Amino acid sequence: MNKLRVAGIGFTAVAALALSACGSDDAPSADNAANTPAPAASSSAPMSSSGSTGSPDGVTTNADVFGPACSQLPQGNSPGSLDSMGPQPVASAASTNPLLTKLVAAVKATNLVDTLNSQPAITVFAPADPAFAALGDAKFAELAGKPDQLAPILQYHVVGKRYDAKGLESAKTLESLNTAGGPLKIEGSGENMTVNGAKVLCGNIPTKNATVFVIDTVMTPGTNKN
Repeated sequence: MNKLRVAGIGFTAVAALALSACGSDDAPSADNAANTPAPAASSSAPMSSSGSTGSPDGVTTNADVFGPACSQLPQGNSPGSLDSMGPQPVASAASTNPLLTKLVAAVKATNLVDTLNSQPAITVFAPADPAFAALGDAKFAELAGKPDQLAPILQYHVVGKRYDAKGLESAKTLESLNTAGGPLKIEGSGENMTVNGAKVLCGNIPTKNATVFVIDTVMTPGTNKN
């Protein structure tokens, strides 16, 4: 995989699932009652706030979103809200997210907007603004002026397959698009989930082509080789 471009990622589109129950006018006999299976759960039931439901294709809905920073997102159809971001490709969606202004600036500096938007199914670990602030303005400005150094860092935050929180928990170790940077290690679950030690602040955010996890740290390639 080209280390300076996000490419070649396979995609399986998720289909909406509908459950229907078949009824009967005849009540079950006492002899059959013990063998009668419990009714299936309704598909309209709300998802778990910890992302525990899981999707085989890593696609999430607004009901799957969890984490302490999610309350900071705009509400309704306002730019940056879940309803607004959902139909947009990931870089476009992030550009309206008030938690990710520094990340968006970094993506633009490396000319990765169109590249990220064009991918069919990815997972993005998106450092929140305070994570970039911890680097210091001078360091951020230096990196922004050196796309060849910044791009591998951003690629380390992208996985070439779409995962929801349950999928991450099951995978435990992931390979980012920056394969030379070493594996991404997933620990914990729900609001206690971490990625290479970075805490998930708002997870399972749905966009058109990616599931996004806002994290509290800019992860450095090469720090988790084991």
